[in-house]
Amino acid sequence: MAQIDLPTPDFARNMRLVGHSDIGGRGDGLQLMVHRGHAYIAHPWSQGFSIVDVRDPRNPKTVNYIQAPANTWNIHLQTHEDLLLVIDALDLFADVETFSDEKTYYTRSVGETVAAKKRERAWTAGMTVYDISRPDAPRKIGQLNIEGVGLHRLWYVGGRYAYASALLDGFSDYIFVTIDMADPTRPELVGRWWLPGMNSAAGEQPDWGQGRRYALHHALVHGNTAYACWRDGGLTLLDITDHAAPKLIKHYNWCPPYGGGTHSPLPLPGRDLLVVADEAVLDNEEDGRKHTWIFDIRVPENPISISTFPIPNEIDYVKKAGHFGPHNLHENRPGSFVSETLIFATWQNAGIRAFDISDPYHPVETGALVPAGPTTMTDRRPGRPKVIQSADVFVDADGLIYATDYNAGLEIIEYGG
Repeated sequence: MAQIDLPTPDFARNMRLVGHSDIGGRGDGLQLMVHRGHAYIAHPWSQGFSIVDVRDPRNPKTVNYIQAPANTWNIHLQTHEDLLLVIDALDLFADVETFSDEKTYYTRSVGETVAAKKRERAWTAGMTVYDISRPDAPRKIGQLNIEGVGLHRLWYVGGRYAYASALLDGFSDYIFVTIDMADPTRPELVGRWWLPGMNSAAGEQPDWGQGRRYALHHALVHGNTAYACWRDGGLTLLDITDHAAPKLIKHYNWCPPYGGGTHSPLPLPGRDLLVVADEAVLDNEEDGRKHTWIFDIRVPENPISISTFPIPNEIDYVKKAGHFGPHNLHENRPGSFVSETLIFATWQNAGIRAFDISDPYHPVETGALVPAGPTTMTDRRPGRPKVIQSADVFVDADGLIYATDYNAGLEIIEYGG
């Protein structure tokens, strides 16, 4: 079979585009998992998730699309063995009147913003569990329902517990929760932890001032420690030995003087290191220069930042339009490509990047690919620029890179090594 024509990348160094999919005409992608030769892709605007058969990476085929419940988005998901976990939450971006300006989403409490409006729409809040023993045909087997806006992002790599960010009624924004998966058909929320000031129902008052958003994006877990990123609230290390009652090990926040947006953690336990990416959330670096940091965590109670990743500079990406800066990291999931020296990241309008951190005090970029801009826009927010905004990256056990964009579909990339 002839390979489909590939869009020409805007820039490539030590990376090569080998496959591309428009995801069945739903080019908007956020989190993706590649599992048993299939890419599961969550949509931020197409209100559901898609499945792309990538067993032939040069000719990916969209094989299924699962519609989200009414007024609900499924923007994050996880796969492990025969299970697929998909978040359910209020589709915030469908509310164009409230969230058309990105600043509303990124600089204000979502709980307060939603509560300030009349809840005229019904939605599904929680998590849906699917059986994916047939990878192209998910079968719903379980549901976790919560009272509130819903879940945002999950971490599940097997075992009894999953971990999520959840916006529950009574809280200002997303907090850390643990979910008991002993019976996947009946997942149960068993533990929660939040930063002081977030429990509005208990009378707690925020002390971080206007224009900042304290909200858990997500946590990655290794052993009994959860490494959690809280947007403008910085980083916490949590002891989850007791899953019903997580305990704080350390809270560390570098906003201010830096611009917040702390988003993606990646523990490297064999080296006592932690990589943390601060998300660029506004166009043209209006929220300041964002960094990906390396922390020395030999003493968990005292994480020390020792370096930052180099900034892409082939062109003036600030002037390119859209977001320029870090977003997501490949997360070293079991069964995928796992390395504690080679890190893959998305950099939004600067595409996908690889970094060698053999010397953690001197990270070096070793590869990059900036995909072509989208031909059509799925993002319905008014005035969004027609440029690449690489969102998530997954590297399979063979070293193939898969990346999503808010509009431009799925890219499959070879790394030169």
